Amino acid sequence: MTTPDAQPDAHAAEQLKSCCADAYARDVVVLLLGESYHPGGTALTRRLADALGLAPGRRLLDVASGRGTTALLLADAHRGITAHGVDYSPAHTALATGAAQAAGLADRVTFATGDAEHLPCPDGAFDAVICECALCTFPDKARAAAEFARVLRPGGRAGISDVTADAGRLPPDLTGLAARIACVADARPLDEYARLLAAAGLRVLRTERHDQALLRMIDQIEARLKLLAMTAPGKLAAAGLDGGPQAARPALAAARRAVAGGHLGYALLIAEKPAAEA
Repeated sequence: MTTPDAQPDAHAAEQLKSCCADAYARDVVVLLLGESYHPGGTALTRRLADALGLAPGRRLLDVASGRGTTALLLADAHRGITAHGVDYSPAHTALATGAAQAAGLADRVTFATGDAEHLPCPDGAFDAVICECALCTFPDKARAAAEFARVLRPGGRAGISDVTADAGRLPPDLTGLAARIACVADARPLDEYARLLAAAGLRVLRTERHDQALLRMIDQIEARLKLLAMTAPGKLAAAGLDGGPQAARPALAAARRAVAGGHLGYALLIAEKPAAEA
């Protein structure tokens, strides 16, 4: 794991991104996490959207858009907005594009494969940027935050929800590669996320703690592991999870203890790009 001031070399960073993208493209992730892939589900997504001030005519960028759940939800709920999703996984891009076509939203929602640290988008192209439970997985978080700021118009807002962690106090069960893919091992404290956004030129307007949403997701994962172990053990085995709930129990228990101790949590941040340079 890197320190806040150090980044992995380019080759290691690309390997890590590919590993995360491949892991989240697996069908078993949907079985364990649901369509939203993040604590708080669609309720927290809607809370972010309200804070972003989405309204007809607004342009939204969903960074690490996955299978398109958030972009499609918000384009449908906030009729009149257009949404564009960027994800590192070509498999996710294809699935999201198909979902947009199936929902009849292809004229207002588009998806592309790209890197959050090098967004394939013009400067100032969006009124809002949303990034859910993904900033913690990016090897170069400062670069990603700078990209959020670059693609926002002056006065535009970024909405982030993410795992927070006191990395120095996490137990070993929550620090390996699997934990990093699970949005834990390289998560940062809430105030550090705020500093990253501020350093990118964004003014932080609001932060909120949503630690209970993380606990609910931990409970959900354990319950779904038990159900899959009984009804579809082959799917768990194919995903390398043939140990089922028994194998996952130490990490899940460690995560619960870390949340209770205040070392692991979930948070929401809203930041704004200044309307004019000083």
